Amino acid sequence: MGKLVHAFTIPTHEKQAFINLDHYLDEILAETGVQDGVMIVYCPHTTGAITINENADPDVKTDLKRGLDETFPNKPAYIHMEGNSDGHMKSSVIGASETLIIADGRLVLGTWQSVYFCEFDGPRTRTVHVKILEG
Repeated sequence: MGKLVHAFTIPTHEKQAFINLDHYLDEILAETGVQDGVMIVYCPHTTGAITINENADPDVKTDLKRGLDETFPNKPAYIHMEGNSDGHMKSSVIGASETLIIADGRLVLGTWQSVYFCEFDGPRTRTVHVKILEG
């Protein structure tokens, strides 16, 4: 059995992006050999997040970006000195982690679902942590 704690880095190239993590997670799961359990995917960044959403139509990601920008615009009235208060708000609403079920050696996701890293203050190099609990 492979190790059950992993970390990997991903470069982001835009201020706001949704980056599909499925291939990273599938590789990690295959390396561990775990057949049944739970995978926790965690983002240790205050302007990044992890979410599950549709993978079939790229317009969904575009609409998510637009909706988040409309809901959390970066207002001049915000006083955070780095100027990225909108990124902090988006990250807090989406959340820092997702928990996934592992069954028969595969992640249990719906037909159209994928796991995404959400960038809200790019471009940057980000780290994602993965913990697998067997059983």
